[in-house]
Amino acid sequence: MKVLQIVSCRGWSSDAYWAARVSVELERAGHQVVFACRRGTEARVIDRARAAGVGRVELLELTGGIHPAADAADLRRLRRWLDDIDVVHVHRGKEHWLAALANRLSRTPRPLVRTRHIVQPVRSHSLNRWLYRRATALVVTVTEAIRRQYLAAGLVDADRAVALPGGVDAEAWRPGRSPRGLRGALGIADNVPVVGLLGGFRAMKGHTVALEALARLARAGRPFHAALVGGGSMHLQIRALRARLGLANRVTIMDGLVDAPEMVAGFDAALYVPLESDGMSRVLFEYLAAGRPVVASRVGVVPEVLVDRESALLVPGGEVGALADAVEALLTEPGLGVRLGKAGRDLVERRLSGARVAEALAARYTALATPTA
Repeated sequence: MKVLQIVSCRGWSSDAYWAARVSVELERAGHQVVFACRRGTEARVIDRARAAGVGRVELLELTGGIHPAADAADLRRLRRWLDDIDVVHVHRGKEHWLAALANRLSRTPRPLVRTRHIVQPVRSHSLNRWLYRRATALVVTVTEAIRRQYLAAGLVDADRAVALPGGVDAEAWRPGRSPRGLRGALGIADNVPVVGLLGGFRAMKGHTVALEALARLARAGRPFHAALVGGGSMHLQIRALRARLGLANRVTIMDGLVDAPEMVAGFDAALYVPLESDGMSRVLFEYLAAGRPVVASRVGVVPEVLVDRESALLVPGGEVGALADAVEALLTEPGLGVRLGKAGRDLVERRLSGARVAEALAARYTALATPTA
C-alpha cells in the first residue's frame, strides 16, 4: 500500500507521535508512507518524526484558519499526490478538509481516513455531516468512548468507525533498563521504593491529587520517594503544594527534558491519574510497555483496556484515599507489582503496540482501496 499521512501539528503532540509511530510500523511491514507535515515545524515535529524512524517527509503549508493562497497551494499539491497513493490518512481538521476537497476536485479520489485523538465531541452540523458521511471512508478513534460520540451524533455508521487504542513504541520502552539512573538522580538508597508520575503539569493530569495521596502515605510512616517528571503551566503551583504538604524531602520535581524510558524504569509504582480523559493516554501505554506496575484513574481508555488487579490497579479519578490505598498496596506487596508489570507488558505486545495498531490499519486500508465488484 502507498499511504499519505498528513499531520498539521505545530508540536510533538500525541497525534503527531501516533501518526509517526504507525507510519514507521507500516513501513516495517512493507508499505510505503509519505509523512506530510506543516512547514516550519522542523525542530518541533519533523526532526522528532525522523528520529522515530519516519523515512519520507514532505511539506505542506497547513496554515491555521482559512488562508486562500496557502490553502490553494496545498490543494494543488495534494491533487498531484493523489495519482500516486492508495489511501489518505489525516489527523486534524485542517488537513481533513483539504484532503476532502482535493478528493472532490480530483479525477483519482482516494479513500480518506480520519483519526480522532481528542475527546471533545464533533458538532453535527451540515458541513461536518458532508465531511464525515460523504467525504470520509473511515474514522479511527483512540478510545471506544470517542467512537461512540461519533455514532451518537449520527456522523458515521458503526461499520465505518473503529477504535484502535495504543500505538506505543514497544521497542523504545522495552523493559530491562536499570533503575539506577533515576535512583542516582534522586540520591536515594536501593531499598527506598519510588513512586513516579510522568506527564505535563496541567490541572487535569491529577498532580494535586497525587501529592495529597503521597502526603497521607508520609503521615502513615510509609517509606518512599516520589518523582514528578514533566513541565507545564502548573509548575509553580505544584511546587507550592509540595511545600504546604511537607513533602519537600519526599518528592522531587524533575524537568521533562530527560531520558523518559530511563526515568520510568526506576518507578516501583507508576501513576496515571488524570481527572478526565485525555484521549490517547500516551504515558499510560509507555508505562505498560516498560513493564512498570501502574495505578490508573478509571477515566477515558483506562477501563476499556485494563482490568483491576489483573493488568493495573484502578481507582476512581480524583479520589485521594483510593489512590493512597492503591499506592500503598504496591509499596507493601512487591510480588503484586512484578505481576502487574509483566501483565501490562504482555498486553502491549498483544494489542497496544504501534505494530499492532499499524497491522489493524493496514487491513482497513486494503479493504478500502480494493475495488468492490
